[in-house]
Amino acid sequence: MSRTSHSNRFMNRSAAARGGLALTLALATCFAPRAARPAPETPAAFDGEQAKLVLEGIPAADTALAARLQPYLNVRWATFLDWLPDGSMLIATRFGSATQVHRLVTPLGEREQLTFFSEPVTVAAAPQSGVNDGFAFLKDRDGDGNAQVYYYRFADHSVRELTDGKSPHGGLLWSRDGKHFVFFGTERDRASYDIYEMDTGSTAAPHLIVAGHGDPWYPVDWSADGRKLLLLQTRSLTAGSLYLADVSTGSVAALDIGAPQAAIRAARFAPDGRGIYIVSDSGGDFAHLEYFDPVTHAVRPVTGDIPWDVDEFDVSADGRYVAYVVNEDGASRLTVLDVPRKVRLSPAGLPAGVISTLKFDASGRRLALTAEGPESPRDVYVYDLGHDALVRWTRSEPGPLDPATFVTARLIHFPTWDRVDGARRAISAYLYSPRAPGPHPVLVDIHDGPEQQSKPTFDPFVQFVVNELGYAVVAPNVRGSSGYGRRFLALDDGPLREDAVRDIGSLLVWIDLQPDLDRRRVVLMGDAYGGYLALASLAAYDDRLKGAIDIDPITNLVSFLAGASPARQWLRRAEFGDERDPRMRDYLASISPLDKVKWIRKPLFVALGLNDPTVRSEDAEELVAALRARGNEVWYLAAKDEGSGFLKEANRDAFDLTAAMFLKELSR
Repeated sequence: MSRTSHSNRFMNRSAAARGGLALTLALATCFAPRAARPAPETPAAFDGEQAKLVLEGIPAADTALAARLQPYLNVRWATFLDWLPDGSMLIATRFGSATQVHRLVTPLGEREQLTFFSEPVTVAAAPQSGVNDGFAFLKDRDGDGNAQVYYYRFADHSVRELTDGKSPHGGLLWSRDGKHFVFFGTERDRASYDIYEMDTGSTAAPHLIVAGHGDPWYPVDWSADGRKLLLLQTRSLTAGSLYLADVSTGSVAALDIGAPQAAIRAARFAPDGRGIYIVSDSGGDFAHLEYFDPVTHAVRPVTGDIPWDVDEFDVSADGRYVAYVVNEDGASRLTVLDVPRKVRLSPAGLPAGVISTLKFDASGRRLALTAEGPESPRDVYVYDLGHDALVRWTRSEPGPLDPATFVTARLIHFPTWDRVDGARRAISAYLYSPRAPGPHPVLVDIHDGPEQQSKPTFDPFVQFVVNELGYAVVAPNVRGSSGYGRRFLALDDGPLREDAVRDIGSLLVWIDLQPDLDRRRVVLMGDAYGGYLALASLAAYDDRLKGAIDIDPITNLVSFLAGASPARQWLRRAEFGDERDPRMRDYLASISPLDKVKWIRKPLFVALGLNDPTVRSEDAEELVAALRARGNEVWYLAAKDEGSGFLKEANRDAFDLTAAMFLKELSR
């Protein structure tokens, strides 16, 4: 689960992009019986999609509201994917119903569409040298989370599927000579993350080079001579280790970095042929960028003692430049270190917000990146280090909307219920407020994860809710969120799970004290784990809430853990606890929303993709049936051709309109 904002949840989300951790659960084909109630009228706006959508308890479409929403659905954005050997680039953007891969040759030039699927394609990797023959990409089917590896060839525009069509894959990584790429897959035993190699000059199938033996291997870099692979083995966000694999023999050896408990988040070979750059907390609280010498075991800090995590980094081919992004309370700060001169550079002109997908081109003098802010849709930029100039490569269209109407995100902190160092612990959140005077109804948007983070990104739905419905939107980072250090990340683990619910209670107290916010009209919205928190909070603070929107919610923690595939369970159990232990199983059952149905009395909108690989749709169905049996008002929308989130245009539009109608109703 990797959703960080509404825009990522419903527009550009791909589990495979973050290592392919989302695995398949059974597709729900039978629905639980509903409590007796009149058959809902089919919303007119959804008529053409009825075969793929299940709608129950939802009023007829509000056509006037749909007309106000439509301009916000037309906003377009772009994400950098990779450089091509000829200096052009691959980007992800949407012209039709789903995001696809496009090629861009010049700044602000024509976007040439290369892939044409009904499914989104948001992950692609290309060689940095050799002939400009093609690129590899990932795509699943109907959101099932089982991303397959494909190869696109420029010469004849052909697309070849390389994998088994059933198992999840990810981690696309090219060799330096551009003739081979590797990836991970679980087809051998459905549990191990094995490493496969593909020779693009051959018609043979990919071949196994490293057997996982139950371990989660992720390829993170390929040595310059093509003989070694750097592998990251991780069993949680705070437990990662580095290994060196021999490509020809498949043998794997652990790298001793002198801090066995350190969480290694990322790594790559240094261009000097000796060292390794790593992002690790090195036994501290935050993840820093360091240079590690495997021979002497010496560690040299690159970012210094910054009290924030390094989110991303890249190194130029000649080693002269090291670029990294620091996560400062959710907002990004880009720095490029000129190593020989010991000078730190930072380009001017980027939107204040979030920076991602850093990568130097083959020359090492151009750094591509994706940047966005609350008032700026996601776009691709290139920092030309030879001329110390920032060049914009895409200009995303806000459609018919006036960008001057977009609201920004204000970072706020609210006190929570416990203390640290003698003072009340402060929790951060981003607040989007209408320009008109209040008091305003409030939408609390809770991120997925748990180890994710609300960041100041561009979200057209949030802009609509604020500008058209008059809501203030609060996106909190409750305990367990990433970005605030190792200790904060662990504050909700296992038996501490309900402490995150108490943080939502503290936020409600803070809302009570704000004169421009209406404490009587507060609605929660959450996705997957955020959906769990929304439901648990609705049960705990029913008298202080108007209702909730739950997308792919976790409603039964026991089945969520027990029903996971073997390749996924180790990660979930590290976070939530082991449901095989009787005491932990009883605890998890007691805090699950399905055990708290009698305390949930306010209106609920439940939306899910029936192919969701991470959250059981059967559990959400059971919750809906149980609530309706008690007479609760429940709106229900399910997409038969979606998994985690609503990525196809028609499904996304149906969700957004239904959510808008629900929020409009609760704002009265």
